Amino acid sequence: MKASHRKSRVRDAVIRRLLLISVIGVVLFVLLMRTNTIVDLFTKYSFESDERFEEIHNNYSLVLKKNLNLPKQNELSISLENRNQMPPRNLDLYPKLAKNHIVIVLYVHNRPQYLQVVVDSLSRVVGISETLLIVSHDGYFKEMNKIVESIKFCQVKQIFAPYSPHVFPNTFPGISPYDCKDKDGSLKMKCEGTPDQYGNHRSPKIVSLKHHWWWMMNTVWDGLEETRGHFGHILFIEEDHFIYPNAYRNLQVLTELKPKKCPHCYAANLAPSDVKSRGEKWESLIAERMGNVGYTFNRTVWRMIHRKAREFCSFDDYNWDITMWATVYPSFGGPVYTLRAPRTSAIHFGKCGLHQGQGENAACIDNGALNFEVEEIDKVQNVKRNWGVHVYEHQAGYQAGFRGWGGWGDIRDREMCLDFAKMYGALDIVEV
Repeated sequence: MKASHRKSRVRDAVIRRLLLISVIGVVLFVLLMRTNTIVDLFTKYSFESDERFEEIHNNYSLVLKKNLNLPKQNELSISLENRNQMPPRNLDLYPKLAKNHIVIVLYVHNRPQYLQVVVDSLSRVVGISETLLIVSHDGYFKEMNKIVESIKFCQVKQIFAPYSPHVFPNTFPGISPYDCKDKDGSLKMKCEGTPDQYGNHRSPKIVSLKHHWWWMMNTVWDGLEETRGHFGHILFIEEDHFIYPNAYRNLQVLTELKPKKCPHCYAANLAPSDVKSRGEKWESLIAERMGNVGYTFNRTVWRMIHRKAREFCSFDDYNWDITMWATVYPSFGGPVYTLRAPRTSAIHFGKCGLHQGQGENAACIDNGALNFEVEEIDKVQNVKRNWGVHVYEHQAGYQAGFRGWGGWGDIRDREMCLDFAKMYGALDIVEV
């Protein structure tokens, strides 16, 4: 009888110990999952080894999205979101991507003549057939879509921002009849919207710049089947960037040399940060602040950017690039350098505003013509692996205390921006 009682006590003690260990294990797992290092490892190895992770990720994202406060979608918005899930075109012509390819993302607005120029330049890029081109549209525009559908030189996938102001003509994030419109009027009548630091209310066409860039970044890195598992570099260009034939081959060398020649560099660039410069033409690589023409980085850098969602979404400036330079990059704790060649491989050719250059008679490509020529040296890979690196240590930029140029004061824009950061269930966004 005593022996039986003793065995029962031992068994109960073992059960309690196992339960305690299980609870401690769960707590530790949760704590570890909240750290960035473990999150990155979890993400990486889940993509590479767990076949069910894709299904889990999709289901989690769907559940999470229902809890977000995104605008109620209209028919066009839903249609665009469905189109984003379509596979790339030209898979019959280019069934496989090259190993260690650099994905190219071209984000566009509504300037067909500009887009045709950059597409023509991409068609002559050496190595373009080896990779995937993703074209991200700020809404849906028939002429822009037609140009992209004509591309035959590589795999190409189109994505359309389903929450673009251009998709919502009568409600937020487009123009709502109840929106505040001027400084004085908003004080006298009840209206929707909060002004920026200068007292001005939102302009949907202007805020679409920042919304599109942020939505695109989150979608490309975390939302697309084609790129969620991509751990290499991704190149980002715009519709007014002319790309030289040697750009892709040069970029392959730069991204290969970056960890060796410039381990403190976050990115590689096709062009100088000064858009008017064509490069120094030295026999040396250049390390300088990250430019906004042809910039290229990997998932590690994206995770760093993504963790700064609150800073990005709350800074009162409608420009995504100025927001990055003025508040996100400085929060990294040191200078943010990019590596580039001494000769440019891309040129910013647009000289008019974002929403100009849309009609045949309104084209604005450097006063109607491209006034630059591609030299023979720009047609071949011209980055030398034995070059040293010249570092521009003291560069002009936005100083501490810069508050932004405004245009991004409406709380609705800031909240939607944060929702974009959480839209795909990225694991490093916690209580942003």
